[in-house]
Amino acid sequence: MKEIELKGYKVTEVRFVNKVQGNQKLELSNKYSYNVGYSKVNTCKGEFRAEVADKNNPDQFSITVVLEGFFVTAADMAKEVLHIKTYDALFPYVKSFVSTLTVNAGVPPVMIPYVDISGQSIYRVEMPIKPNNE
Repeated sequence: MKEIELKGYKVTEVRFVNKVQGNQKLELSNKYSYNVGYSKVNTCKGEFRAEVADKNNPDQFSITVVLEGFFVTAADMAKEVLHIKTYDALFPYVKSFVSTLTVNAGVPPVMIPYVDISGQSIYRVEMPIKPNNE
């Protein structure tokens, strides 16, 4: 078995504000948060939140996307490793969603940058998931 297997994902929240006038230049900032809920049956749910906004006028241009991914995991995988691997598995879906959303809204595509979390401290809080979310 693979260490993790993405069984599915869904976008649970989208917020898009585009009140940009004319050729207004944007300076975008990106903020991500990622949490994992674990179950006792080798499954977990990752929740990836991405926020993009104009640094100077966030009320004029901003995007918030929350995407949940559902995984089957190896039984002996350390939760810190699982956290990183599930983040890496979901990031391309979040990036694609943000890019597609902006292109379909008539805005040049916003390409959010990847952030490597493998060298960062991960603060773990045990949050069990409900079996019906599998």
